[in-house]
Amino acid sequence: MTISLAIDTSTSRTLVAIIKDGTVLWSGFRDGATEHGPALPALVQEGIKGFEISEVVVGMGPGPYTGLRIGIAFAQSFALARAIPVRGVCSLDAIAAQVNETEFIITVDARRKEVYWARYSNGARVGQPSVNFPADVSGATIYPDLYPDLKALVALPGNITEPIYLRRPDAIATADRR
Repeated sequence: MTISLAIDTSTSRTLVAIIKDGTVLWSGFRDGATEHGPALPALVQEGIKGFEISEVVVGMGPGPYTGLRIGIAFAQSFALARAIPVRGVCSLDAIAAQVNETEFIITVDARRKEVYWARYSNGARVGQPSVNFPADVSGATIYPDLYPDLKALVALPGNITEPIYLRRPDAIATADRR
């Protein structure tokens, strides 16, 4: 019997769920692209009461640097403190699990007038996630503005160990400025 703590901070919504063998026992969320820091520990504290968590599953993006870092660092710390495994899953795949079409594209807001996106065929991702302007993403039905399904996040195979960052950092080293 596996009881999973599922976490995703790849979008403007902080998502947390407790899932046991495919059944959602508890779930909660807070909206706000800059609220992941205070929202995540509050949601986890509320959700884990009375549950013996045996693994942590975390959305690895793509997503904004700070949001992903908060979710991933929290997940790794939580798992390390309890000596339980943590596994990472592509957040777009957990969104795609909600769509019942043959060919489609999932997009999420990447800010700066761009979207993170991936193409899917028969439920499987085709290629790697990308970041582009919305006008540059076409070729199938586009599903924007959905959030990861945490039940799907836990059910998906997860072996991603590094965050999925698709942009260069905004910060530029002093030596590189010219």
